[in-house]
Amino acid sequence: MELVCPAGNLPSLKTAVDHGANAVYFGFRDDTNARHFAGLNFAPNKMAEGVEYARGRGVRVFIALNTYPRPDGFGRWQEAVDRAADLGVDALIAADLGVLDYASSKHPGLTLHLSVQGSATNYEALRFYHEHFGVRRAVLPRVLSMSQIRHVVENSPLEIEVFAFGSLCVMVEGRCILSSYATGRSPNTYGACSPASHVEWIETPDGLDTRLGGVLIQRHPKGENVGYPTLCKGTFRVGDHTYHAIEEPTSLNAMELLPELAAAGVKAVKIEGRQRSPVYVGQVTKVWRQALDAFARDPEHFTPRPEWTAELGKVSEGAQTTLGAYHRPWQ
Repeated sequence: MELVCPAGNLPSLKTAVDHGANAVYFGFRDDTNARHFAGLNFAPNKMAEGVEYARGRGVRVFIALNTYPRPDGFGRWQEAVDRAADLGVDALIAADLGVLDYASSKHPGLTLHLSVQGSATNYEALRFYHEHFGVRRAVLPRVLSMSQIRHVVENSPLEIEVFAFGSLCVMVEGRCILSSYATGRSPNTYGACSPASHVEWIETPDGLDTRLGGVLIQRHPKGENVGYPTLCKGTFRVGDHTYHAIEEPTSLNAMELLPELAAAGVKAVKIEGRQRSPVYVGQVTKVWRQALDAFARDPEHFTPRPEWTAELGKVSEGAQTTLGAYHRPWQ
């Protein structure tokens, strides 16, 4: 299976390449991709340097243009598609029907992947993207169980890529409006949930308050480590209880499912985290490279090593991991 790793900037791209990625994915420094955070992504000259670095080491490059353009900004997405084609990337990852239509019509030689933002969970939807736009691979939303993934792969005309490690959210990819509710900016059109322009950290007598668009989403006692806030993982009072009312911070780790994913015919596993540091990218890529190599050598006896699990635990949200929706033994 192909190991697809995140590259939020050039140092992360080089780190992923050097630690064993088979492919890296990244985006332009604007709202055409779903990781539109300050300080992330690539200016044109850095992107060309990154493509050259990866290609020179036999690593494929995918570019994510996976937000949904508003009618008054569609030209920006068209220009981004043209720039991606000029760069000669190995694949363009998109979700919007208009972007896919433009890319397939203007650049018929450009390989297209369907983004997880497309939120396609059945093979009939995938067949539509394949027949109308020539899409060759789809990244499945993280809401399917293993048995459902097997069913999709068996009947899909596309290659299937699944998320294997990284932060989880409320799992309505391409449809989440939580950030839009608090800030007026949607991750699906602007490219960032919790845009930095709307985040506030305020010292109070009770601790450090974190607000997004004025909405209090976390109160930290003095001295507690504070991460970047997201609305879905805030702590809220419900009745007499204060807790992670929407979602508890945790990370997906599907390593123990590698044999099942391979048997199902999954072609690639994806690491989440373009917004994370080069250190995170290096640690996670290295561990997953070792795991995939170990599985390739002896698939019948593969089990995750304790040291791999420990390393991944260090960079997991809330220092805990889950199999998420993949694990539904009752199905």
